[in-house]
Formats: sequence, C-alpha cells, structure tokens
Amino acid sequence: MLDWLQDSWEWFTTLVTSLPWQVISVWTLTIILLIIGLIGSVLPLLPGPFLIFIAGILHTLLLPEQGMGWIGLIILALLLVISYFVDMAAGAMGARWFGASRWGIMGVFVGGIVGLFFAPLGFVLGPLFGGLAFELIFAKKRMAPAVKSTWGTLLGTGVGLVVRLILSFAMVAAVLIDILW
Repeated sequence: MLDWLQDSWEWFTTLVTSLPWQVISVWTLTIILLIIGLIGSVLPLLPGPFLIFIAGILHTLLLPEQGMGWIGLIILALLLVISYFVDMAAGAMGARWFGASRWGIMGVFVGGIVGLFFAPLGFVLGPLFGGLAFELIFAKKRMAPAVKSTWGTLLGTGVGLVVRLILSFAMVAAVLIDILW
C-alpha cells in the first residue's frame, strides 16, 4: 500500500540529486541582478548599470564555461562608463542648452553632490536648487533666466534617465547574448 509513497520519494530524490544546482543557482543570481539592475536604472537609490555589470562578471566567474567572452566584457564595461558619463553630464548639458552660465552648471554639480545626502528626493532636487541658487547668487541673474536654466537642468536629467534606461537594456542584451550565443 505504501509502495507508491516509496516510489514517489525515490523519484523525488533522484530528481533533486540529478539537477545541476550550481548552474541553476548561478542563473537565478544572474537574472535577479539583471532585473534589479534594470529597476535601479530608473530608481535613484540603486546603482542599476553597475548591478548589470556585476551580473555579467559574477556569471563569468562562477560559470567560466558558460560565461561571457572578453569582447562581451569590454562592451559591457564601455556601456557602464557611458551610462555613468550620461548620468553626470545630462543635467549640466540641459542647463547649458537653456542658457545656464558656468556658475549655474557648477551649481548643478554641487547641488547633485549635496543631494546625495538627502536621498531619494535630493537626487532630483539637489541639482535643481543648486543650479538655481548659483545662477541667482553668483551669476547675478534675475529669477526668469535662472528658472529657465533650472528647467533645462530638469529636462536634461529626464533625458539622461531615458538614455540610462536604454543603455541598461543594451547592457542586459549584451550579457544575455554573449552568454547564450
């Protein structure tokens, strides 16, 4: 009467012992890091592109026979550097496009650094208030031109966010294509 239970248990133990758990766990870690990296490319508290980079590196280190090649790792590193450059320069470029002075651009960078300490709102408000304050105080601009350059900072930051998201998708594609190809 209990033969079916014993047969089921033997089948289950055979299944568990025959599965390649190392491969499954590394792929699970890789997929989780890629998903969190994509989310982090939009949320300011998570270092999204860096997590995607780490996913590719960890997968390669933990499963060298199924890992990324050198060309894929170089492409991944280049996309990471480009995403951080876009991150840092987008707000300042938008401010410059809308007529910010050198003081205003410096204010965007200073506000961005100060905003790091007031996360998560500080990531957005820091560069805006920094650019506006430096335009008003040091560049001695009136309110309307200072607000215009601050608006440029906001638009530049938004464009930078979109570009960072696109670069993050490209990084995920680079990881998956290089591993699976």
